[in-house]
Amino acid sequence: MVSTAVTTNESARNGGELSEEEIFEVLSNRRRRFVIHALKRAEGPLEVSELSTHVTAWEVGVEPEEVRYEDRRNVYSTLQRTHLPKLEEKNVVTVDEETNVVAPTPELKSLDIYVEVLGSREIPWSLYYVGLAGVAVSLLLAVATGTPGFAALEPLDVGVFTATTFGISAVVHHVIGRRARLGDTEKPPELRKRE
Repeated sequence: MVSTAVTTNESARNGGELSEEEIFEVLSNRRRRFVIHALKRAEGPLEVSELSTHVTAWEVGVEPEEVRYEDRRNVYSTLQRTHLPKLEEKNVVTVDEETNVVAPTPELKSLDIYVEVLGSREIPWSLYYVGLAGVAVSLLLAVATGTPGFAALEPLDVGVFTATTFGISAVVHHVIGRRARLGDTEKPPELRKRE
């Protein structure tokens, strides 16, 4: 399962900003997410052939040098016909038809795209924090009512436990979240192997 959150750098925004609906429309396709990831990682514009090689490598699960022409040809074609025009229409990229070069726009650079990829046995962070809050409230109620086994604890102990647990969780969430942003890692977040 893939869920996506998008934030923007307000100082980099201009009058042509994308609506939330348009952003999710752009991100609804895996191939477009891969294009965005490659462009955010690149130092500058990329040729469509280089872009299609990276996208194909991620789709097939090989290194870019191992991409076969037959595999790349299909990706190249759909990028040219479908995905790049869609990204250009939404002002996320510019495509120079003469040189076949794709460049990110300020709109793309201002988007901070977080992709939360969940395995079948994982829960989203939002649900994790709700559960953690439920445990803290239950523990506080058990201490306040003098429930056997919890009577020796003070409300301050519960407060320290809760603050520490939320603090550690927030640090772990931040570290994992940095690796889940498009353009921040070698491979797109949805291809990162689970350990």
